[in-house]
Amino acid sequence: MGFMLDESLSYDEAFARLEMVLGKLETDDLPLEETLALYEEGAALATFCAGRLEQAELRVRQWQPGDETTPFEGWQES
Repeated sequence: MGFMLDESLSYDEAFARLEMVLGKLETDDLPLEETLALYEEGAALATFCAGRLEQAELRVRQWQPGDETTPFEGWQES
């Protein structure tokens, strides 16, 4: 069974959890199963956070007058 993400998390909560997961993966000597579970959770959290950021960007673009869009400072599209 895979990791089930709590969709009610805020962006800040999900990002904080992602940072914790990444820190654990970088510093702890974990058993393989725990490492895989954390990796799966981290991937789900990263996807969730990216989706929330995309939603926020779309909302900001809707607020801008006309068809003109202004890129965010420091924004990098992949």
